Amino acid sequence: MTERNQGIQFDPAALRDIRINAPATERRAASMAGRRSLKKNHQAAWLLNAVRAIDLTTLAGDDTEDRVARICAKARQPVAAELLEAMGVNSLTTGAVCVYPTMVAAAKRALEGSGVPVASVATGFPAGLMPLDLRLAEIRYAVDEGADEIDIVITRALALRGEWSALYDEIAAMRAACGAAKMKAILATGDLKTFENVARASHVAMQAGADFIKTSTGKEGVNATLPVSLVMCRAIRDYREQTGFKVGFKPAGGLKTAKDALAWQVLMFEELGPDWLRPDLFRIGASSLLGDLERQIHHHVTGRYAAGYAQAIA
Repeated sequence: MTERNQGIQFDPAALRDIRINAPATERRAASMAGRRSLKKNHQAAWLLNAVRAIDLTTLAGDDTEDRVARICAKARQPVAAELLEAMGVNSLTTGAVCVYPTMVAAAKRALEGSGVPVASVATGFPAGLMPLDLRLAEIRYAVDEGADEIDIVITRALALRGEWSALYDEIAAMRAACGAAKMKAILATGDLKTFENVARASHVAMQAGADFIKTSTGKEGVNATLPVSLVMCRAIRDYREQTGFKVGFKPAGGLKTAKDALAWQVLMFEELGPDWLRPDLFRIGASSLLGDLERQIHHHVTGRYAAGYAQAIA
């Protein structure tokens, strides 16, 4: 397992010199899909790896314990057993199940013995516009319910006003409230407006001890994009070179197809290396994506696409 990011003291000097060449970033991101030719067995292996990186998520206003149990059953067996057997794979689970704090206990019961961690959103997700003491209390509640991971949201206004020290203090307090639970810091990049703001917010979150940085809540107008993800991955690389700590990355929102899953994995491999293809350093925030991954895996094994009704609903 990767050593947790312990964070460092707030370092404003690391932020001042950040400049992002937007056209170059866009060009590099656009080239990702073609940087590796993944065919046949190699492509199938990367599709399976995408499955094990998924944070299978239900964050609906009408969530029930029964719905959470169904999601957890899918997390335990995301791909049909006969397909895995045909590919020589003994078992496969998703990276985690992500729910609201009030559903954590139900998810823990449904996943008992599976090894699949339970992640909980907190801190007034998705807007985060609650007093800090209430946001910290929500983290502690989720942890007390058994959450293994906490997905927090930052106060976007602090980033937009350039109040980086205040943002650091807020995230550090959230990290302390998480205790032993891993913390994923959602930057809501679609709200941050510029690549420079995304890069600076990434550095601040990592300095404050985030175990993962995450693009989006999935509720913004613009969610995960390859250019923004590239900026965040290079911030992760810079932070590792500065501190030695490896921080994970989670794109969320907008990844819907197997082609998307492959493109983001190529980004991880090209920019950060093979360690970032493991679930302890790479997660995908998606649920609908799993259906297309299973569909493509079925085609690899059988030579035909499965009918929609033949695939278990996540």
